[in-house]
Amino acid sequence: MIELIPQFLVLAGLIISAALTYHFRDLLAAALASGLFSFLISLEFYILQAPDVAISQAAVGAGLTTAIFIIAVRATGRFEGEN
Repeated sequence: MIELIPQFLVLAGLIISAALTYHFRDLLAAALASGLFSFLISLEFYILQAPDVAISQAAVGAGLTTAIFIIAVRATGRFEGEN
């Protein structure tokens, strides 16, 4: 039972970060919350004993994709509805 506590904490973090990604009007904050979600997914893969998938998810999902989102937000308006 004690080994399930980290999984429940990661699951709670996933739900919170997904809700934050959806509700933020600031696109930079939404991109960072999405990066947090990707990082937590990679942590869950590691807990489930899939370290190769966890490393790939951390590198591509949390690292590269978040960087591309931040660059895209810089090129456009920072807040939703801004031109």
